Amino acid sequence: MAERDNDRLSRRPPPPRGPDDEPEEPSPGERRLRLALWSLLGVLALSSVAMQLNPGGAQQIAYYDFKNRLRAGQVDEVLISDDTLRGRWRNAPAASPGPAPTSAPSPAARPAATPPRPTRPWRYDFETVMLRDEQLLPLLEAQHVRYAATVHPRWPAQVLLFGAVLLFFLLMGRSLLRRLQGQAGGVFAFGRSKGKMVGEGDVTVRFEDVAGVDEAKEELQEVVEFLKSPEKFIRIGARIPKGVLLVGPPGTGKTLLARAVAGEAHVAFFSLSGSEFVEMFVGVGAARVRDLFENAKQSAPCIVFIDELDALGRSRGSNVSNANEEREQTLNQLLVEMDGFESNKGVILLAATNRPEILDRALLRPGRFDRQVLVDRPDRKGRAQILRVHARKVQLAPEVDLDDLAARTPGFAGADLANIINEGALLAARRDKPAVTRAELEEAIERVSAGLERKSRIISPVERRRVAYHEIGHALVGALLPGGSEVTKISIVPRGVGALGYTMKLPTEDRYLMTEAELSAQLAGLLGGRVAEQIVFGDLSTGASNDLQRATELARAMVSEYGMSRAIGPVGLGQERSAFLPTEGLGRLREHGDQLADLVDHEVKRIVESAELEAKMLLTRHRDALEALAQALLEREYLDAASFRGLLDASVGPRPEGPTTVSASRV
Repeated sequence: MAERDNDRLSRRPPPPRGPDDEPEEPSPGERRLRLALWSLLGVLALSSVAMQLNPGGAQQIAYYDFKNRLRAGQVDEVLISDDTLRGRWRNAPAASPGPAPTSAPSPAARPAATPPRPTRPWRYDFETVMLRDEQLLPLLEAQHVRYAATVHPRWPAQVLLFGAVLLFFLLMGRSLLRRLQGQAGGVFAFGRSKGKMVGEGDVTVRFEDVAGVDEAKEELQEVVEFLKSPEKFIRIGARIPKGVLLVGPPGTGKTLLARAVAGEAHVAFFSLSGSEFVEMFVGVGAARVRDLFENAKQSAPCIVFIDELDALGRSRGSNVSNANEEREQTLNQLLVEMDGFESNKGVILLAATNRPEILDRALLRPGRFDRQVLVDRPDRKGRAQILRVHARKVQLAPEVDLDDLAARTPGFAGADLANIINEGALLAARRDKPAVTRAELEEAIERVSAGLERKSRIISPVERRRVAYHEIGHALVGALLPGGSEVTKISIVPRGVGALGYTMKLPTEDRYLMTEAELSAQLAGLLGGRVAEQIVFGDLSTGASNDLQRATELARAMVSEYGMSRAIGPVGLGQERSAFLPTEGLGRLREHGDQLADLVDHEVKRIVESAELEAKMLLTRHRDALEALAQALLEREYLDAASFRGLLDASVGPRPEGPTTVSASRV
């Protein structure tokens, strides 16, 4: 059945080209060749015109000057036509002759006759306007000047030359107009759609190339089946969704999934961004929407994919000014077009966004984007599948375990995992290794999560010692508290923009819920570095600013969103409602009073101070372990998971059992 469908689609004739369709864009080499040919043709045409208007570069002189020089015996031969007289000098003067004599010179003063030069009718020394002069011929015979007369009808040549020049400029103007209009709509084609069409045979992505989103692929399989065999759905009376909205965080593969749908269905694929519709000119966006759907209907069955739909489909009425009138007009036209074509036309609209909460409600109603497909970050199994897809063309060493690598990358999206494989391959090639080993992949994880190493940054011994105690404080508190995170690596080598050191803590399994005890342990771990500095050095530094910010945000979420404060009770205070006709930056109303807001601030402060006190008690009790681990970190610059566990067990014994959480901290 699939082979018959593919044959039917391959036999389907291509859509007819309209009168406004542009030809394929030439290559840069063809453009340069065309430009050189047009330039050569223009130079030849202008040269021909110049030769006809002034053949041979003849000097323009006055008729009386010609008569004076004729009397002086300086003229050798002339050619007389209806309105022009051309000739050559007998002896070319070295300078301008000055005023001519008023009377003819005596025969004795005339120069001796020179032998006649070979006639070159295409070369003349001078040219003048021919006047009605009855004395000219006797004077020419008296001076022994060779002369001839010809009929010189110049208007046919002038007409031909004018036509050639006009044709040249017309062709140049047409080429310039095509270049300005372009395939995506240029200066003179504002209303043309900028959507890029990919032919049904050019989309090579398949569902097997997309991993980690099995539920999303199952949802989109119906779209593929409809595009392959729409008669099956039409016969039973089913209606395929007109629009499918792909929702998910950045980098999860929404665009890749849309291309896979087009590749599986073997149909044309129109791709463009939501920001490409709106321009500064009124009405351009709506015209581009109409042009896009007209092209899609001619190429049906096809898929229209709009990336970053929130740039176009933002909720209307959120701004009382008329600044967004053009965007709203474009959105209105999109709503009309989505209602205008029927499901059996074979045009499926796919869109992607990572901000579905700001989309207009009219877009999400049944009949438009009536199906939303979540493309979320993959779990451990999905991450392993994604790593295998990206590792197909990479030489991996036998000891590389992609399942273990997937366990070490919780919360990573598909784009992050692809970047890890690529960074590992680059590191292996830089070190001249035949394959990518585990060391390169572990370093790639650190690059993606913490940034590049900055070994060139020189840190004083005092600051380096403070950073070491800070990072050990994070790791030690997290390891001693039940429910803390599993430390995988501690480093005091600067990374990224401002990180002087970092502590990497990764879970052994994916977590979707966290208890109050786990959140409290995570708070204490965040404040462990600050507390360690205070215990060892007796004062604080600016290195804990990021830790304090994250701890405050976590404590406020525990109070206002999770209901983990006995003073506030089981109420949610994190949501704020919108005011009527809100303006930009103003319009968010707090639903609780000032007294309750003060109580929330008091509870946030109490929770943070309690976590800090707990971290201080732990580090004071295990001061010897803090010193031993800090000295080992100063000597090695790195402590991996095995080294940290060995030193910790030697100092304080085995770590308490408890579930792990996701955490990372850096100075």
